[in-house]
Amino acid sequence: MKKIAVLLSGCGVFDGSEIHEAVLTLLALAQAGASYQCFAPDMAQLHVINHAVGEVAETESRNVLVESARIARGEIKATTELDVAEFDGLVIPGGFGAAKNLCDFAVNGAEAQISPLVTDFIGSFIKVKKVVGFICISPVMMPLLYGAGVKGTIGTDVDTAAAFNAMGGDHQAAQVDEVIVDAAHNVVSTPAYMLAGNIVEVHSGISKLVAKVLERA
Repeated sequence: MKKIAVLLSGCGVFDGSEIHEAVLTLLALAQAGASYQCFAPDMAQLHVINHAVGEVAETESRNVLVESARIARGEIKATTELDVAEFDGLVIPGGFGAAKNLCDFAVNGAEAQISPLVTDFIGSFIKVKKVVGFICISPVMMPLLYGAGVKGTIGTDVDTAAAFNAMGGDHQAAQVDEVIVDAAHNVVSTPAYMLAGNIVEVHSGISKLVAKVLERA
């Protein structure tokens, strides 16, 4: 049985992991007969969004690991607890948490940097050439992690694609049900809610990404 790590970034589309994307990732892995372990960095979120009104809750603060544990039903580990030898690959769902907590792309765009806790975690898979799948907005980290020329997709959004290229990546336009594979870097990406109009479309792309990750694991 293949075992896949899943890196979460909180709980909620506007300040953490996109919950549909995260759950559909876990479902696709389980349906394919793989096991998984959720991880998250033990750090403060950039901010907390009141999802009912879409505004920043100025007086609230939350921890990325604690919030991610909601999605993982408590079965979660800090990124510092990783033993990469136990895993065959990694999948990273999207949501603004990927661009606010895992890295600061939402604030700094093409000048973004990735949290050291996250760089060390994902870098552990890259060093041993294990497959990594990036979903939705999380592929914006790929150029910083893999270097110039890495191929990936965030869908068809012109501005985000331009930032991806400015960071050194080679952006590939893709539809919601497509995955982009960079075989040389052993990395897979799909647009999900960067393009999806509904949860069925998200499921289509994520199912294909998980299948491709497991194929390459």
